[in-house]
Amino acid sequence: MSQTQFAAGATIHIHRHDLPDGVDFGAMAAIDTETMGLDPRRDRLCLVQLSAGDGVAHLVQIIPETLGGRGADCPNLKRLLTDPAVTKLFHFARFDVAALCQGLGAVTAPVICTKIASKLVRTYTDRHGLKDLCRDLIGVELSKQQQTSDWGAIDLSPEQCAYAASDVLHLHAIWARLDALLKREGRRDIAQGCYDFLPMRARLDLLGYDEPDIFSH
Repeated sequence: MSQTQFAAGATIHIHRHDLPDGVDFGAMAAIDTETMGLDPRRDRLCLVQLSAGDGVAHLVQIIPETLGGRGADCPNLKRLLTDPAVTKLFHFARFDVAALCQGLGAVTAPVICTKIASKLVRTYTDRHGLKDLCRDLIGVELSKQQQTSDWGAIDLSPEQCAYAASDVLHLHAIWARLDALLKREGRRDIAQGCYDFLPMRARLDLLGYDEPDIFSH
């Protein structure tokens, strides 16, 4: 099943179970997830949003077999997540990579995280949320009204779809600004080291090493 919606100049394709054959995100795919809560060990993965930064968002619903879906049977999506030739661009990748690993059994790599990049170079502020980056770096105001809605519903509302799409549609533009700042401040190599470690950090979280943190004293 695939549906298409249009919202604020963007095209939103909604897919159940998996990406369709032939979808090409180029060398970098912006990705976000929606789950039933904030603990990926407990709260199931419901939605995976993707964009090539071209004003088009693909929303993949992950529906468990108990609700008539296919669960983690999504070969096209998992192929993209693990493709070494495609960089996966996230905001707060630590959570999303853990959610994808727990929900789909796929270790996503290579990855980039705009939240980490922001914290490395925007040290003049403590505002590093996606809404803050959209406003401060590209002049876009995001609505977070649907953030806490029920993402496990089989039929998502147009408002939910628009919200979910907005989380990936602007990441390429934000990354371009942050990458320029990383180069300017000489911290790109530090950022890359952080990105390379993120898949392992997510796996540690899933093993329960988030609290207490294995790196704490």
